[in-house]
Amino acid sequence: MSVNDSYDFLRLRKSLYTAVVADVLDSLGFREQVVSVDLRHLSGSPVLVGRAKTTLWEDLDAVDPRPYELELQAVDNCQKDDVLVAAAGGSMRSGIWGELLSTAARNRGCVGSIVDGAVRDVTKMHEMGFTVFARGTCPRDSLHRQRVTAVDVPVEIGGVRIAPGDLLVADLDGLVVVPQAVERAALAAALEKVSAENRVRDEIRSGLSAGEVFRKYGVL
Repeated sequence: MSVNDSYDFLRLRKSLYTAVVADVLDSLGFREQVVSVDLRHLSGSPVLVGRAKTTLWEDLDAVDPRPYELELQAVDNCQKDDVLVAAAGGSMRSGIWGELLSTAARNRGCVGSIVDGAVRDVTKMHEMGFTVFARGTCPRDSLHRQRVTAVDVPVEIGGVRIAPGDLLVADLDGLVVVPQAVERAALAAALEKVSAENRVRDEIRSGLSAGEVFRKYGVL
């Protein structure tokens, strides 16, 4: 895992948004990095930027002999600026993430969770300010219904591969996955594009037409 501790994640969360990151990845030849499933923003900040801490889930039709074992392991091993990713194949069978896991994960430095499935305790997670994007909600407990089968492995959500340590950017428009192989170039280009779009916005507000500004900056 290539982790660059020099990144100012607070700055990235204030500056980046999924559209600009998706545009930059397009320009780098990575045109399929936007997760295609509908992940709803359910609690906390509407902008989430961090590194993927991956978990793979399965539905269960029997008594789990070691309930919660791997999901607790994943939470306890979270690091600063991690995003806990729960790849559950869109299953809505139970709420696999909730207030207590959010509390434990946040204590380890985790900044949010992406759940390809259902969560519960949304009101409490929102009150504590923990950011969660998920398919939806379900009040049922995951015990003997769903379980984690692997931690820190590549997973897939909405046709996009997410490797442990990949940079994730989520907001109300969706989720974009930045592969580690191009993250330096992508972040540099994204921050420059944000700056350019700010200039474009200011010039349009000053009275220039959209066409004039596009011809000047090449940004739309």
